[in-house]
Amino acid sequence: MHKTELHDIARDSVLLRSLPVAVADRLLADASFRDVTRGETVFLQGDRAQVIHVVLDGWVKLYRVSPNGNEAVVNVFTRGHSFGEAVAFRQQPYPVSAEAVSDCTLALISARSFISILEHEPELSLAVIASTFAHLHDLVAQVEQIKAQTGAQRVADFLIRLSNCETGSCEVTLPYDKALIAGRLGMKPESLSRAFYKLKAVGVGVSRHHATIEDIKLLQDYAAKDPADSWSKSL
Repeated sequence: MHKTELHDIARDSVLLRSLPVAVADRLLADASFRDVTRGETVFLQGDRAQVIHVVLDGWVKLYRVSPNGNEAVVNVFTRGHSFGEAVAFRQQPYPVSAEAVSDCTLALISARSFISILEHEPELSLAVIASTFAHLHDLVAQVEQIKAQTGAQRVADFLIRLSNCETGSCEVTLPYDKALIAGRLGMKPESLSRAFYKLKAVGVGVSRHHATIEDIKLLQDYAAKDPADSWSKSL
């Protein structure tokens, strides 16, 4: 990918899009770009944060490993998303680890350079607040999904977000392996398999790394349905 294209993608990220073009260009001029292969570590929990990462292509997961060795997926980021802002601005250790789940390209923006600009132009702090709010909103949405939706509804919502069609049928490419999808949705792999099976009833078929959706509107209605409706019918 040409450097100019990488800069354009970075400029349109949640973190940089609300900044003046001149400021974004100044930050990117001081940034470095890193190609990471699938399975490669981006950083480890406990490493000191000095840069903000922006995903320009591919997928990166943030995760923690519990004392008993189980991995908990905290979030998964793709093109245009940034992560690590809060700890980088405070020069704190990362509370999670990051790993590429596909070949990807990252922009590494110096936190020190960003802080220097904010000190001279404090009004630009709104851009940072907007980015932090986006992360918070995403986490709240994840908690809401786990609390208010069935496993099959969570999978349905995941497919809807990946789709690029508004009506009719479409095919979706699953961006990473099913074990990671399960972790991202707060499910076990076997629960994900059962959820895909249940979605057959609303026109969803899964084959390897692709999912076909017969009617996106029908799937949207299923994802938005109140689970309590079906529970009350079974009483």
